[in-house]
Amino acid sequence: MKIAILGAGAWGTALALSFSGRHAVALWTWHADHAEAMRRARANTQFLPGHPLPDALVISADLAEALAGAELALIATPMAGLRATAAELARRAPRLPFLWVCKGLEAGTGLLPHQAVAVVHPQATCGALTGPSFAVEVARGLPAAVTLASADAGFADRLVHSLSGPRLRLYANEDVIGAEVGGAVKNVMAIATGICDGLGLGLNARAALMTRGLAEICRFGGALGARAETFMGLAGMGDLILTCTGDLSRNRRVGLALAAGRPLEQIQRELGHVAEGVSTAREVDRRAAAAAIDMPITATVCAVLDGGLAPTAAVERLMNREPRHE
Repeated sequence: MKIAILGAGAWGTALALSFSGRHAVALWTWHADHAEAMRRARANTQFLPGHPLPDALVISADLAEALAGAELALIATPMAGLRATAAELARRAPRLPFLWVCKGLEAGTGLLPHQAVAVVHPQATCGALTGPSFAVEVARGLPAAVTLASADAGFADRLVHSLSGPRLRLYANEDVIGAEVGGAVKNVMAIATGICDGLGLGLNARAALMTRGLAEICRFGGALGARAETFMGLAGMGDLILTCTGDLSRNRRVGLALAAGRPLEQIQRELGHVAEGVSTAREVDRRAAAAAIDMPITATVCAVLDGGLAPTAAVERLMNREPRHE
């Protein structure tokens, strides 16, 4: 299969490395200078250093070249680039099936990824690739398992068989809403867990926060039409555990830095990558408030991100809520 990976950040590059051994892969970036640097170094030194790119991998800043002959596209941009990239696919290759790997809600609209895609490419055969996966570990060839969620069950099944390999196992799921909600809201919980760990509150507190965070994910997803069992799988609990406890998590690192008293703008600037949980927290909070969904952890994270609540005061707010049944 020929795969066009659209977006040459860490995750797009890791997937290019993972699939290159069994498929013909083209890796596309918006920036001509970035493409040239990768071709010269045969590595993505900006976003995924230390992982040589195979000679067979095509690197391009020309979208037409990357899409030529492609049987599948993978959109690996941040959430902010998903809509525009899907619109380009609708214009240039309307019959080409595609997946997206970004996790979050669209800033300003609060739309889930599949909803944003539907606005510009309503007839697309498409789906979400999500689950517990750090790019650097996938690039190293360490074992990982992820979810491929699509409303088209046949499409999902075919790709699971085509893309699964000895080090990256895919599972099909028809619950696109659940898979996307799990992938989005766990980033908010990772910020909260980073704050908790940064304040040295202990493992008991972390376990409590993650468990109550999962309850928020289930409430939010259920209100949007997700299936409860999805949140017990890779796209829910699996991604939550990884992102809240793994030191490679960008969103967890945001929380750790907030707990240390550093300003959010500086944290984001120094990360060098997008931490989707920052914008997603605000969109989830808005949608939850509009639908009267109780999400106290999300609301508290937003208050800290907006500078209206100190991290230590955030803990007090959560611990002093009215007692209730689990």
